[in-house]
Amino acid sequence: MSALTRSRWRCSVIRFFSFIVLGFLVTASVSAQPLSNPKHADSTDPFYSIESWLPTPGVYRTASGAPGPLYWQQRADYDIDVTLDAAKRSLSGRCSITYHNRSPHELNYVWIQLDQNRFRKDSAAIMSRPAPSLAGRASFSSVQTLLTEQTFDGGYKIDAVTQGAMDEGADADQGQPSPLSHLIVDTMMRVDLAEPLAAGESTRIDITYHYNIVDATLIRARGGFEYFEEDDNAIFEIAQWYPRMTAYTDYTGWQHNQFLGAGEFTLELGDYRVNITTPADMVVAATGTLSNPHEVLKEEWIERLSSIADKQKPTFIVTPEEAKENEAKKSESKKSEDSAEQTKTWSFNAENVRDFAWAASRKFIWDAMSVKVGDRTVTAMSYYPNEAEPLWSQYSTESVAHTLEVYGRYTFEYPYDVAISVNGPIYGMEYPMICFNGPRPEKDGTYSKATKYGLISVVIHEVGHNFFPMIVNSDERQWTWMDEGLNTFLQYLAEQEWEENYPSSRGPAEKIVPYMRGGNQRPIMTGSDEILQFGNNAYGKPATALNILRETVLGRERFDFAFREYARRWKFKRPTPADFFRTMGDAAGTNLDWFWRGWFYSTDHVDIAIDSVELFLIDSGDPDDEYERKRRKEETEEKTLSKERDSELQRRIDWQPGLKDFYNAPDYDEDKVEESDREAYQKHLKSLDEEQRAMLRRTTKFYVVKFLNKGGLVMPIPLRIHYADNTQEHVVLPPEIWRYNSNEVKKVFLTEKEIVRFEIDPKREIADTDKSNNHWPPKIEPTRFELYKSKKDGGNPMRKAAEAAKKADEDAAKDDGKASDEAEAKSAAPAQADKAGKKSDKSRKNEESETQLDAMKNKKSDKEADEQSDTGKDKQVARPMKKQPSQKKAAKTQSDEGDDE
Repeated sequence: MSALTRSRWRCSVIRFFSFIVLGFLVTASVSAQPLSNPKHADSTDPFYSIESWLPTPGVYRTASGAPGPLYWQQRADYDIDVTLDAAKRSLSGRCSITYHNRSPHELNYVWIQLDQNRFRKDSAAIMSRPAPSLAGRASFSSVQTLLTEQTFDGGYKIDAVTQGAMDEGADADQGQPSPLSHLIVDTMMRVDLAEPLAAGESTRIDITYHYNIVDATLIRARGGFEYFEEDDNAIFEIAQWYPRMTAYTDYTGWQHNQFLGAGEFTLELGDYRVNITTPADMVVAATGTLSNPHEVLKEEWIERLSSIADKQKPTFIVTPEEAKENEAKKSESKKSEDSAEQTKTWSFNAENVRDFAWAASRKFIWDAMSVKVGDRTVTAMSYYPNEAEPLWSQYSTESVAHTLEVYGRYTFEYPYDVAISVNGPIYGMEYPMICFNGPRPEKDGTYSKATKYGLISVVIHEVGHNFFPMIVNSDERQWTWMDEGLNTFLQYLAEQEWEENYPSSRGPAEKIVPYMRGGNQRPIMTGSDEILQFGNNAYGKPATALNILRETVLGRERFDFAFREYARRWKFKRPTPADFFRTMGDAAGTNLDWFWRGWFYSTDHVDIAIDSVELFLIDSGDPDDEYERKRRKEETEEKTLSKERDSELQRRIDWQPGLKDFYNAPDYDEDKVEESDREAYQKHLKSLDEEQRAMLRRTTKFYVVKFLNKGGLVMPIPLRIHYADNTQEHVVLPPEIWRYNSNEVKKVFLTEKEIVRFEIDPKREIADTDKSNNHWPPKIEPTRFELYKSKKDGGNPMRKAAEAAKKADEDAAKDDGKASDEAEAKSAAPAQADKAGKKSDKSRKNEESETQLDAMKNKKSDKEADEQSDTGKDKQVARPMKKQPSQKKAAKTQSDEGDDE
């Protein structure tokens, strides 16, 4: 039997058994749908198994959440030659894809992603985008984006799609390639194969293409260029830049949901050989390892790279001074095939990655440091312009190293040789071994606290994406939370290991409370392009859920073991949500269906309230004790208002003789303990054993607390109990306490001490959305209000115009008076000079004294005139005058416009 025949026979057997198993389980799942129960106050069961909602386990994916014995996934290897035309801001290339069909299915066609087509004017992404708010005011940047999208000639220009030669010994450039029929559907392209691709076989597809690079400062993108007018240079961050194979999976077939912008990429793993041709004076960073360093790097750069192993801090490979020199020396664009000295070709190899990205610029400073990962050494690197200093040289590469170390402890050791952070126009985007990050300081080199921690956090987050989804290769186009949510959770752990009191924006339970209590939500288990409130839904809520699962539900030890197991099971494989849910429950040894149902499949929130507290004590049955308790109650109980007022009444029995009898005698007490009562009690005691008699003597207090689940999301109940002796106790009631009724439940607490207070969630660990009902007795939290002084109405336009006109008249009068005085003084000056010359020295001195005295009098007179003029303003006739903005308002307008620009 030939290899091809055996492969086809194996596929037929797999399909036959798969159909049988699938048919049986589909029938079972249909009958297992949860039904509403009208005969119970709690009409739905939050502990009902979600198994019927999950894909059927089988030979590909097991019920424990691990890959099955026949698990498969496709593979795509790439050979790419690409040229950057920096002047024209365009890219042209030839992409050869070797596609390996490891599925049990025969394929007549394949689908390829053309993600640059999102920038076509007629793309589904642009045409389906709702209108922005244009009412009232709109920023320059938002309108500029709308205008640019309508004029930018974006999208792939496919020059040729041909069948490549599979013979590795043959020259692919020899002979005439066979064209392949293809159809472009928005951001997807179907390529019809010349012959069906059988299971276990491979084919090669060659695609020649070009496209214009988007200006990422004008159009929001995941790759593009940023232009620096000051030195006529640019930073290019190039991503989604080559036709990429669409994922073909066991759970959905071809994942060809169109790229609308939110749902990121679902890709196949493979090996890459990439040649990148750029202007000769550019520095290039890319996925993979550089295979021709001596052809593209200066000798001093190579020497500096070789020295980093002995250093504990990042070392400059390209210094800031060298980067400035490089900015000033721009090579001309390649003008002919013979002008090879004007360009350089950087060659990179990357093994077992699902994507490839790169960056190029003359402006790049480059630093690097070694990071110990297990028994291997990884090079952490950063590329950034001088505009990013001094922030980037201090924090970027250190953040890269920190991420590899922390993530490795919670998942697996980082398997690649390099990890790179690049500063450019993209604020945060991830690719294998390389990521793009945006925060920069101000032009004077200073930066805010938000900018500093923004940089550290975004580097941790984007480098962390190497683990999820670059290695644990989840389907981002379908389930954003599987990479963003899991990664945000680990980001929080890494941030807390960076420094104490790190200002994490996501992770702690209390951070998600405003979102959980609000509206306009969809469950986490929503398709990536249908999510509402993207950041909270796909990043914040799943990260918070996992943090609660780790801290409150499972505890760190069990959670960390289970999470690490998931990461290692699905390393270089493609998990689904069901695989994550099943693995976590399987490895932690706990049924977590209630948790996934509440946090991931619903929009319920946490709001647990204390409704009431009752105190019960053991009644020993001793009649004397009962009598004494009743007597003390009557003595200490305050009289009712009616009894208090009736105490002065004249009662008939007091003044009419003969009305009092035995029951009115002072010695009569209806509650008096009779001897027969004591004998009966002693007889009862003799019927009990010693343990039972001891129980009657106990003073244990039984506090029964009634809890209400107002938010609908069942959760453990963290409870702090405060005692009268100023001690306290922290207990956590497990979520199963809600299993009989998820709306309300009572719990009894036994103690010998007096309880004075109960408090739910004192450590803010379950994202309870309403703290006001978490206390017994109720706790009054003050709300502060501000005092203000009433101001007169300043919004009368007529008054403002009149005041402006008056001020203009006064200014004009002052200017006229000043001009008249100056002219008068000028005409009198010669006569005064002649007269003064004829006077004796003594008379001249006297005249000077008189002149000074007159000047003082005139000054006083002018001041009085001004004061009279001010008091007479209201009597002047107002003239309309153009309203001028205040300096403060004008400055604010300029600042706003600057921000928009």
